[in-house]
Amino acid sequence: MELSIDAIPYISMAMAHENVMSAVGTSMLEASLDVASSEIDSLTKAMELSVNPAVGANFDMAV
Repeated sequence: MELSIDAIPYISMAMAHENVMSAVGTSMLEASLDVASSEIDSLTKAMELSVNPAVGANFDMAV
């Protein structure tokens, strides 16, 4: 494959585009991992609270 001087700008643009798309993909993955971590924390807390569901069941409240 022979490269000409005219192809250099197109190759440069393609490489820059690939770098941007890679950065976007990495950012999206990081955001989804943050959401998953938050959901796992919420689920863990809910499971910890459900270990003894009778606690707080008999709550008397006077108005």
